[in-house]
Amino acid sequence: MNLHIENTLQHYEKLFTMVESKRENFFRYTMMRPFERMWNIINVPIVATQPGGYDVIMATKMLGFLDGKETSIGQAGLEKLKQIDINHIAEKTILHCINVMAKAGLEVKADTLHFGAYLADPQKLAYTKGYTGFGGIPGYIQLIIYPDGYNIPKIPSIIAHEFHHNVRFSYFDWDHGNVTVGDYIIIEGLAESFASALYGEEMSGPWVNFDEEDLMYSIEVIRQALDIKGFAEVSSYMFGDDIAKEQGYHPVGLSYAAGYAVGYHTVQEFLKKTGATIYEATRLSSAEIIKDSKVF
Repeated sequence: MNLHIENTLQHYEKLFTMVESKRENFFRYTMMRPFERMWNIINVPIVATQPGGYDVIMATKMLGFLDGKETSIGQAGLEKLKQIDINHIAEKTILHCINVMAKAGLEVKADTLHFGAYLADPQKLAYTKGYTGFGGIPGYIQLIIYPDGYNIPKIPSIIAHEFHHNVRFSYFDWDHGNVTVGDYIIIEGLAESFASALYGEEMSGPWVNFDEEDLMYSIEVIRQALDIKGFAEVSSYMFGDDIAKEQGYHPVGLSYAAGYAVGYHTVQEFLKKTGATIYEATRLSSAEIIKDSKVF
Protein backbone atom coordinates (compact mmCIF):
# COMPACT_ATOMS: atom_id res chain seq x y z
CA MET A 1 0.00 0.00 0.00
CA ASN A 2 1.24 3.45 -0.90
CA LEU A 3 0.97 6.42 1.46
CA HIS A 4 0.16 9.80 -0.04
CA ILE A 5 0.29 12.86 2.22
CA GLU A 6 -1.70 15.66 0.60
CA ASN A 7 0.15 18.98 0.61
CA THR A 8 -2.64 20.87 2.32
CA LEU A 9 -0.25 23.40 3.87
CA GLN A 10 0.76 24.63 0.43
CA HIS A 11 -2.89 24.66 -0.60
CA TYR A 12 -3.88 26.75 2.42
CA GLU A 13 -1.06 29.21 1.73
CA LYS A 14 -2.46 29.74 -1.75
CA LEU A 15 -6.08 29.81 -0.59
CA PHE A 16 -5.52 32.58 1.96
CA THR A 17 -3.95 34.84 -0.70
CA MET A 18 -6.85 34.41 -3.13
CA VAL A 19 -9.80 36.77 -3.43
CA GLU A 20 -12.64 35.43 -1.28
CA SER A 21 -14.92 34.73 -4.23
CA LYS A 22 -12.48 32.13 -5.59
CA ARG A 23 -11.66 30.35 -2.33
CA GLU A 24 -14.70 28.07 -2.17
CA ASN A 25 -14.08 26.47 -5.54
CA PHE A 26 -10.36 26.15 -4.85
CA PHE A 27 -11.18 24.25 -1.68
CA ARG A 28 -13.79 22.19 -3.53
CA TYR A 29 -11.86 21.27 -6.66
CA THR A 30 -8.24 21.31 -5.46
CA MET A 31 -8.22 20.53 -1.74
CA MET A 32 -11.09 18.01 -1.70
CA ARG A 33 -10.46 16.36 -5.07
CA PRO A 34 -8.05 13.69 -3.68
CA PHE A 35 -10.88 12.59 -1.35
CA GLU A 36 -13.58 12.60 -4.03
CA ARG A 37 -14.03 8.81 -3.90
CA MET A 38 -14.39 8.94 -0.11
CA TRP A 39 -17.00 11.69 -0.35
CA ASN A 40 -18.89 9.76 -3.03
CA ILE A 41 -19.03 6.64 -0.85
CA ILE A 42 -20.67 8.61 1.96
CA ASN A 43 -22.99 10.38 -0.52
CA VAL A 44 -21.42 13.82 -0.40
CA PRO A 45 -21.21 15.34 -3.91
CA ILE A 46 -18.26 17.58 -4.74
CA VAL A 47 -20.76 19.84 -6.51
CA ALA A 48 -24.40 20.17 -5.44
CA THR A 49 -27.00 18.91 -7.90
CA GLN A 50 -28.84 22.21 -7.51
CA PRO A 51 -27.75 25.70 -6.36
CA GLY A 52 -27.50 25.89 -2.57
CA GLY A 53 -27.85 22.11 -2.25
CA TYR A 54 -25.87 19.69 -0.12
CA ASP A 55 -22.26 19.36 -1.24
CA VAL A 56 -18.72 19.00 0.05
CA ILE A 57 -18.61 22.64 1.19
CA MET A 58 -21.69 22.21 3.36
CA ALA A 59 -20.51 18.82 4.64
CA THR A 60 -17.07 20.06 5.68
CA LYS A 61 -18.55 23.04 7.52
CA MET A 62 -20.84 20.65 9.41
CA LEU A 63 -17.83 18.48 10.26
CA GLY A 64 -16.02 21.47 11.76
CA PHE A 65 -13.65 22.52 8.98
CA LEU A 66 -12.65 26.18 9.07
CA ASP A 67 -14.43 28.40 6.56
CA GLY A 68 -11.88 29.40 3.92
CA LYS A 69 -12.88 33.05 4.29
CA GLU A 70 -11.50 33.16 7.86
CA THR A 71 -8.13 34.55 6.78
CA SER A 72 -6.57 35.73 10.05
CA ILE A 73 -7.61 32.68 12.10
CA GLY A 74 -6.63 30.42 9.23
CA GLN A 75 -3.18 31.91 8.69
CA ALA A 76 -2.40 31.70 12.42
CA GLY A 77 -3.43 28.04 12.51
CA LEU A 78 -1.51 27.33 9.32
CA GLU A 79 1.68 28.77 10.82
CA LYS A 80 1.38 26.40 13.79
CA LEU A 81 0.85 23.40 11.51
CA LYS A 82 3.98 24.40 9.59
CA GLN A 83 5.98 24.91 12.80
CA ILE A 84 5.19 21.43 14.10
CA ASP A 85 5.68 19.90 10.62
CA ILE A 86 2.29 18.22 10.66
CA ASN A 87 2.92 16.21 7.52
CA HIS A 88 6.07 14.67 8.99
CA ILE A 89 4.18 13.75 12.17
CA ALA A 90 1.44 12.18 10.08
CA GLU A 91 3.82 10.20 7.88
CA LYS A 92 5.81 8.89 10.86
CA THR A 93 2.62 7.94 12.74
CA ILE A 94 0.91 6.21 9.82
CA LEU A 95 4.02 4.24 8.86
CA HIS A 96 4.31 3.09 12.48
CA CYS A 97 0.65 2.05 12.48
CA ILE A 98 1.07 0.16 9.21
CA ASN A 99 4.09 -1.64 10.65
CA VAL A 100 2.51 -2.75 13.93
CA MET A 101 -0.67 -3.86 12.19
CA ALA A 102 1.31 -5.82 9.60
CA LYS A 103 3.14 -7.69 12.37
CA ALA A 104 -0.28 -8.81 13.60
CA GLY A 105 -1.36 -9.84 10.09
CA LEU A 106 -3.72 -6.89 9.66
CA GLU A 107 -3.81 -4.28 6.92
CA VAL A 108 -5.78 -1.50 5.31
CA LYS A 109 -7.29 -3.00 2.19
CA ALA A 110 -6.55 -0.16 -0.20
CA ASP A 111 -3.91 0.46 -2.85
CA THR A 112 -3.17 3.95 -1.53
CA LEU A 113 -3.81 5.63 1.81
CA HIS A 114 -4.51 9.35 1.38
CA PHE A 115 -3.94 11.60 4.39
CA GLY A 116 -4.84 15.26 4.64
CA ALA A 117 -4.51 17.71 7.56
CA TYR A 118 -7.13 20.46 7.50
CA LEU A 119 -7.80 23.50 9.65
CA ALA A 120 -10.71 23.29 12.08
CA ASP A 121 -13.06 25.98 13.27
CA PRO A 122 -12.05 26.19 16.96
CA GLN A 123 -15.54 27.29 18.02
CA LYS A 124 -17.35 24.49 16.19
CA LEU A 125 -14.95 21.93 17.66
CA ALA A 126 -14.89 23.37 21.18
CA TYR A 127 -16.43 20.12 22.49
CA THR A 128 -13.50 18.10 21.18
CA LYS A 129 -10.86 20.64 22.23
CA GLY A 130 -10.26 21.84 18.68
CA TYR A 131 -9.55 18.60 16.88
CA THR A 132 -11.22 15.58 15.34
CA GLY A 133 -10.70 13.17 12.46
CA PHE A 134 -12.37 10.94 9.92
CA GLY A 135 -11.11 7.50 8.93
CA GLY A 136 -14.29 5.59 8.21
CA ILE A 137 -13.44 4.71 4.60
CA PRO A 138 -10.36 2.48 4.04
CA GLY A 139 -7.76 4.43 2.09
CA TYR A 140 -8.61 7.86 3.50
CA ILE A 141 -7.76 9.70 6.72
CA GLN A 142 -8.52 13.34 7.43
CA LEU A 143 -7.30 15.26 10.48
CA ILE A 144 -9.29 18.40 11.25
CA ILE A 145 -7.49 20.52 13.82
CA TYR A 146 -6.98 24.03 15.08
CA PRO A 147 -3.58 23.41 16.70
CA ASP A 148 -2.94 24.49 20.28
CA GLY A 149 -1.00 23.39 23.35
CA TYR A 150 -3.63 20.83 24.31
CA ASN A 151 -4.18 19.00 21.05
CA ILE A 152 -0.77 19.16 19.34
CA PRO A 153 0.74 16.42 21.59
CA LYS A 154 -2.32 14.25 20.88
CA ILE A 155 -1.98 14.29 17.08
CA PRO A 156 -0.30 10.85 16.78
CA SER A 157 -3.00 9.33 18.99
CA ILE A 158 -5.92 10.65 16.94
CA ILE A 159 -4.25 9.64 13.67
CA ALA A 160 -3.81 6.14 15.11
CA HIS A 161 -7.49 6.16 16.13
CA GLU A 162 -8.56 7.00 12.58
CA PHE A 163 -6.09 4.48 11.14
CA HIS A 164 -7.74 1.77 13.22
CA HIS A 165 -11.07 2.62 11.60
CA ASN A 166 -9.40 2.04 8.22
CA VAL A 167 -8.28 -1.40 9.37
CA ARG A 168 -11.54 -2.36 11.10
CA PHE A 169 -13.60 -1.43 8.04
CA SER A 170 -11.26 -3.47 5.85
CA TYR A 171 -12.64 -6.56 7.62
CA PHE A 172 -16.13 -5.47 8.75
CA ASP A 173 -18.67 -3.60 6.62
CA TRP A 174 -20.22 -0.37 7.84
CA ASP A 175 -23.99 -0.37 7.31
CA HIS A 176 -25.07 3.24 7.83
CA GLY A 177 -28.76 2.43 8.15
CA ASN A 178 -28.41 -0.68 10.31
CA VAL A 179 -25.49 0.10 12.60
CA THR A 180 -26.44 -0.56 16.22
CA VAL A 181 -25.42 1.25 19.38
CA GLY A 182 -23.49 -1.89 20.32
CA ASP A 183 -21.60 -1.89 17.03
CA TYR A 184 -20.76 1.80 17.21
CA ILE A 185 -19.47 1.83 20.79
CA ILE A 186 -17.13 -1.06 19.97
CA ILE A 187 -15.91 0.55 16.73
CA GLU A 188 -14.89 3.65 18.70
CA GLY A 189 -13.67 1.72 21.73
CA LEU A 190 -11.35 -0.40 19.60
CA ALA A 191 -9.96 2.65 17.81
CA GLU A 192 -9.23 4.51 21.04
CA SER A 193 -7.78 1.36 22.63
CA PHE A 194 -5.40 0.95 19.68
CA ALA A 195 -4.34 4.60 19.99
CA SER A 196 -3.79 4.31 23.75
CA ALA A 197 -1.83 1.07 23.29
CA LEU A 198 0.58 2.92 21.01
CA TYR A 199 0.74 6.36 22.60
CA GLY A 200 -0.59 6.03 26.16
CA GLU A 201 -3.98 6.65 27.72
CA GLU A 202 -2.92 10.17 28.69
CA MET A 203 -2.95 11.00 24.97
CA SER A 204 -6.56 9.88 24.55
CA GLY A 205 -9.11 12.43 23.46
CA PRO A 206 -11.53 14.25 25.77
CA TRP A 207 -14.25 11.93 24.49
CA VAL A 208 -13.18 9.12 26.86
CA ASN A 209 -12.36 11.04 30.04
CA PHE A 210 -15.44 10.42 32.20
CA ASP A 211 -15.66 10.36 35.98
CA GLU A 212 -16.80 7.07 37.52
CA GLU A 213 -20.33 8.20 38.35
CA ASP A 214 -21.06 9.53 34.87
CA LEU A 215 -19.51 6.44 33.27
CA MET A 216 -21.63 4.04 35.35
CA TYR A 217 -24.78 6.04 34.62
CA SER A 218 -23.96 6.08 30.89
CA ILE A 219 -23.42 2.31 30.90
CA GLU A 220 -26.90 1.82 32.37
CA VAL A 221 -28.53 4.02 29.73
CA ILE A 222 -26.63 2.33 26.90
CA ARG A 223 -27.35 -1.15 28.32
CA GLN A 224 -31.00 -0.63 27.34
CA ALA A 225 -30.07 0.62 23.87
CA LEU A 226 -27.43 -1.81 22.53
CA ASP A 227 -29.69 -3.13 19.77
CA ILE A 228 -31.11 0.21 18.62
CA LYS A 229 -30.39 0.70 14.90
CA GLY A 230 -29.98 3.61 12.51
CA PHE A 231 -27.32 6.30 12.40
CA ALA A 232 -29.54 9.15 13.66
CA GLU A 233 -30.88 7.09 16.57
CA VAL A 234 -27.46 5.69 17.44
CA SER A 235 -25.85 9.15 17.28
CA SER A 236 -27.92 10.29 20.27
CA TYR A 237 -26.17 7.66 22.39
CA MET A 238 -22.72 8.22 20.91
CA PHE A 239 -22.50 12.00 21.02
CA GLY A 240 -24.75 12.95 23.94
CA ASP A 241 -27.62 15.38 24.43
CA ASP A 242 -25.95 18.68 23.50
CA ILE A 243 -24.88 17.41 20.08
CA ALA A 244 -28.19 15.57 19.63
CA LYS A 245 -30.11 18.82 20.10
CA GLU A 246 -27.80 20.68 17.71
CA GLN A 247 -28.15 18.01 15.03
CA GLY A 248 -31.87 17.45 15.47
CA TYR A 249 -31.58 14.01 17.10
CA HIS A 250 -33.65 12.88 20.08
CA PRO A 251 -31.74 13.48 23.38
CA VAL A 252 -31.54 10.42 25.63
CA GLY A 253 -30.08 11.87 28.84
CA LEU A 254 -26.35 11.44 28.22
CA SER A 255 -23.27 13.63 28.55
CA TYR A 256 -21.12 14.62 25.60
CA ALA A 257 -19.51 11.59 23.87
CA ALA A 258 -20.96 9.07 26.33
CA GLY A 259 -20.93 6.32 23.71
CA TYR A 260 -17.21 6.83 23.10
CA ALA A 261 -16.42 6.63 26.82
CA VAL A 262 -18.57 3.52 27.32
CA GLY A 263 -17.06 1.91 24.23
CA TYR A 264 -13.52 2.52 25.42
CA HIS A 265 -14.33 1.17 28.88
CA THR A 266 -15.99 -1.91 27.35
CA VAL A 267 -13.03 -2.74 25.11
CA GLN A 268 -10.58 -2.16 27.95
CA GLU A 269 -12.57 -4.51 30.19
CA PHE A 270 -12.65 -7.09 27.40
CA LEU A 271 -8.88 -6.92 26.98
CA LYS A 272 -8.29 -7.25 30.73
CA LYS A 273 -10.74 -10.11 31.26
CA THR A 274 -9.72 -12.19 28.23
CA GLY A 275 -6.02 -11.40 27.93
CA ALA A 276 -6.56 -10.69 24.23
CA THR A 277 -4.47 -8.09 22.42
CA ILE A 278 -5.99 -5.10 20.66
CA TYR A 279 -4.97 -6.78 17.39
CA GLU A 280 -6.89 -9.96 18.25
CA ALA A 281 -9.88 -7.87 19.33
CA THR A 282 -9.82 -6.02 16.00
CA ARG A 283 -10.82 -9.26 14.25
CA LEU A 284 -13.76 -9.96 16.59
CA SER A 285 -17.40 -8.98 16.23
CA SER A 286 -18.86 -6.32 18.47
CA ALA A 287 -21.20 -8.94 19.97
CA GLU A 288 -18.26 -11.11 21.08
CA ILE A 289 -16.48 -8.17 22.68
CA ILE A 290 -19.60 -6.94 24.47
CA LYS A 291 -20.40 -10.44 25.77
CA ASP A 292 -16.92 -11.22 27.09
CA SER A 293 -16.33 -7.73 28.51
CA LYS A 294 -19.07 -8.48 31.07
CA VAL A 295 -19.73 -4.73 31.27
CA PHE A 296 -23.38 -5.22 30.39
